[in-house]
Amino acid sequence: MNAHRHESPISASNPGHGRLLGPAEIRDLAELLDVTPTKKLGQNFVIDANTVRRIVKTAGIIPGEHVVEVGPGLGSLTLGLLEAGASVIAVEIDRRLAEQLPKTVELMQPAAPLTVIHADALRIEELPGDPVRLVANLPYNVSVPVLLHLLEHFPSIRAGIVMVQAEVGQRLAARPGSKVYGSPSVKAEWYGAWRTAGQVSRQVFWPVPNVDSILVGFERRDAADGTGALGTEEERLVTFELVDAAFQQRRKMLRQSLSGVLGAEASWVLEAAGVDPTARGEQLTVHEFLAIARVRPLDA
Repeated sequence: MNAHRHESPISASNPGHGRLLGPAEIRDLAELLDVTPTKKLGQNFVIDANTVRRIVKTAGIIPGEHVVEVGPGLGSLTLGLLEAGASVIAVEIDRRLAEQLPKTVELMQPAAPLTVIHADALRIEELPGDPVRLVANLPYNVSVPVLLHLLEHFPSIRAGIVMVQAEVGQRLAARPGSKVYGSPSVKAEWYGAWRTAGQVSRQVFWPVPNVDSILVGFERRDAADGTGALGTEEERLVTFELVDAAFQQRRKMLRQSLSGVLGAEASWVLEAAGVDPTARGEQLTVHEFLAIARVRPLDA
């Protein structure tokens, strides 16, 4: 993990007011770095400053707070966050982009508080400054795994706004009984409450994606242990195992879909947890999955 640090702080009362990137500057930077956006890395760069400021406003940035951004790319959203007074920790997997970002920020918003970490967000397990907010245009192909990884490993992150593929965002914010309610919905709810926060036009990206995008916001729930999680790490692992089993066979009744995890006593365990054995996974809240996990012996 390599870090490039620009740490001259912006006064909380006088956040930076530098320029943001436009379409021409985005393309010039890409040409300079010989960067061609790739589907493999899920790269679609935001080229509209109004959209950037809308995301930052929706995120509710407080000047001076530490914000983590995943996949900053060429820096469109990074500059918007810095303009709002945030201290940004940017995690970028592409070395060329990670090395260029501090140079771009220094040119556009000199002395802004930026730390760039060249790393895979799915593997990172430590971040400087205990960030309290996540704001990101997440790569489409890894958005859910990245979100769950960050929430698991960084309890300091209390809230956030992320831009994801519309279908993924609707799934994250779905409630039990919805057609799009699934494994990501339940796992995300383990950490807090989720909501959709507005559509994003395809035309604000370069290249223009062939899918719609949406903003999704979350607030981590309060808990006595400070993590916001519903239960212990051991309980989370069992709960997530149950969730995966239930949605791998979502058309089956729980007494059938969970038999591989709960064994021959599946019906008994479900009834003891207060769950109807003939229900299906899409009907259960995360609290009900946790109740099942707590009845099932953890060493079973």
